[in-house]
Amino acid sequence: MSAPRNAAREARRIGPSLSVKLIMLTILFVMATGVAGFIPSLATFRLRFLEDRLTTAQAASVLLDSEAWRDVSRATQDELLRYVGATAIVLHTGPATRLLAASDMPSAVDDTVDLAQSDTLSSIAAAFRTLTAFEPRTLRVLGPPHDGQSLELVISDRPLRAALLRFAGSILVLSAAISLLAAVPIYIALQRLFVRPMRSLSAAMVRFSEDPEDKSRIVAPSGRADEIGVAEHELSAMQRQLSDMLAEKRHLADLGLAVSKVNHDLRNMLAAAQLFSDRIAALPDPAVQRFAPKLIATLGRAIDYCQTTLAYGRAREREPARRLVALTRVARDVIEVLGLDNHATIACVIEVPGGFEIDSDPDQLYRVLLNLARNAMQAMEGDDDPAVIRRLTIEAERQGSVAVVRVRDTGPGVPEKAKASLFQAFQGGVRPGGTGLGLAIAAEIVRAHGGQIALVEDGPGAVFELVIPDRPVAFDRAQRSRVQSG
Repeated sequence: MSAPRNAAREARRIGPSLSVKLIMLTILFVMATGVAGFIPSLATFRLRFLEDRLTTAQAASVLLDSEAWRDVSRATQDELLRYVGATAIVLHTGPATRLLAASDMPSAVDDTVDLAQSDTLSSIAAAFRTLTAFEPRTLRVLGPPHDGQSLELVISDRPLRAALLRFAGSILVLSAAISLLAAVPIYIALQRLFVRPMRSLSAAMVRFSEDPEDKSRIVAPSGRADEIGVAEHELSAMQRQLSDMLAEKRHLADLGLAVSKVNHDLRNMLAAAQLFSDRIAALPDPAVQRFAPKLIATLGRAIDYCQTTLAYGRAREREPARRLVALTRVARDVIEVLGLDNHATIACVIEVPGGFEIDSDPDQLYRVLLNLARNAMQAMEGDDDPAVIRRLTIEAERQGSVAVVRVRDTGPGVPEKAKASLFQAFQGGVRPGGTGLGLAIAAEIVRAHGGQIALVEDGPGAVFELVIPDRPVAFDRAQRSRVQSG
């Protein structure tokens, strides 16, 4: 079994570990944060670049607007325009427009930038258009008005694009460095706070799964007060409960095997006893003739039950073979088998209406009453005070299509600690040394009949109430019975 489990575990481990995923996500998120700040900074850099060009042109315009500029050679003008980074400088004064300097004028302008009316979104879009433009473009840059004048530049976008690329590269490298520097301490902190405890917790779970019955493999809580500490505490409690449950089931399995062996030999001994009882029944003694049939019937029930247990391989009740049973007769058989009809200290009363019938399996009903009556008798025999009244009562009533049977006693009652698991095998024992199997068997049989069994607190001692409904009758069958009776 361990080989397939290890193979499945290795198959689940294909893929990056939690640590790798953590460092990758940390770097990615820090980079994303840097990029989120990089995009508006790119637009701001573009505006600053164009403003610097306008500032340089503003300084040059003082010279260009003077009388001395007219005597300057063409080469000097071109050199000044190259220094400004423009192919033309235009001065706007009110409605008048004057060309201060120009070199090779472009045939068309590809884009107009008005620095006085720029906004963040449009600047970001314009910056990305410049970055993605692989062919040279001509820009018309309009400066903000100042003292009734404003400048206009006609420039190529190639210097702007080169500057943007250098800026973007620098920002990305810086963001990557910051991401790594920020990711390392974050990764170390998360590794110590979460990844290592989770890895230790998963390793403890794998180790426990290899041998759940070994209590030394139960995870030991670290005492943390956060969610991981709660998970460790709950996992430890669950593993401990599971380990106890598996140990109990193994114990029950061993017990079941032992019971099967004992049951096999017991059946053989009961068969031999039945042979002797057949010979005893042939004796002419009236007392023997009276009790021998009951002894033979009891031995027959015991042999059948042993056979049924061995056939199923476990103590599981067979399906009830329901008949109409005279409850008074079954109750008397139970009392005689237990010797309560002539008991020295315990009185027995059967308060069942004459002709009371119950729809049940006769053998199984006999076993239920026998277990309840035996428990009551043993409870009352534990007190030897002659002043104490000891009485066992079997009573019944019919409520429509439901038969209600009660077994009362005047014993000490059921202890409080036993009530929670009263009808559970090996847990609901009432008296010291008891196993609780009698009540568990009774409950299983009653449930197989579609009924209920419960401890009723309405009198001294213990009162057990059986509620067994009649079998439902098919509509067509009931209709035929009505027609025949009419």
